[in-house]
Amino acid sequence: MNANFAILAASFENQFSPIAPFLFYVLVGAIIFIETGVLLGFFLPGDSILFSAGLVAATRYDTNIVILISIIFLAAFMGDQVGYVIGRKVGRPYLEKRDSKRMQKMIARSERFYEANGWWAVVAARFFPWIRSFVPPIAGTVKMNYYKFLSANALGALVWGVGITLAGYYSASIPWVKSSSYALAIFFIGGSIISATINYFRGKRA
Repeated sequence: MNANFAILAASFENQFSPIAPFLFYVLVGAIIFIETGVLLGFFLPGDSILFSAGLVAATRYDTNIVILISIIFLAAFMGDQVGYVIGRKVGRPYLEKRDSKRMQKMIARSERFYEANGWWAVVAARFFPWIRSFVPPIAGTVKMNYYKFLSANALGALVWGVGITLAGYYSASIPWVKSSSYALAIFFIGGSIISATINYFRGKRA
């Protein structure tokens, strides 16, 4: 998996290199926003794009890493916000019109999950291709507490969007940086699993 990631990242680096700085910022920001904010963008390789963008910024004198990570943070953050709103305004009314016991049970089960584990799930989902496109709309659909979602979204955009970009930026000169980005992903994924397990056994005892 790491070898495929490296090959894909190198491929994107070669494609990004000839692009003018302004267009480069816009293109990267648009890809990250579409992947996280528009359900149809689930197939986009966000991780590889971020790492490649960092590599390009490290090798080009006309690309500013601060501007790049600021755009990426805003694109990742706003993408998830849009996904949440779509779920809240479109997904929930659509499901409520389907008056079936099975659907109501499914909604209730999802609401309990997001109430107990939603914060960790929103952060950890950033590190899973495809899944990160669907978690925000589902969070909106089940009416996850908005302020919990807001904080998890901001942290997720920071550790995923900014973190992976900086890993690409520094990886050429500091080899262990790339490994540390994987460790960060494992931490949040592990946290979400532990949180879900604890709440599951609490529910069994209740």
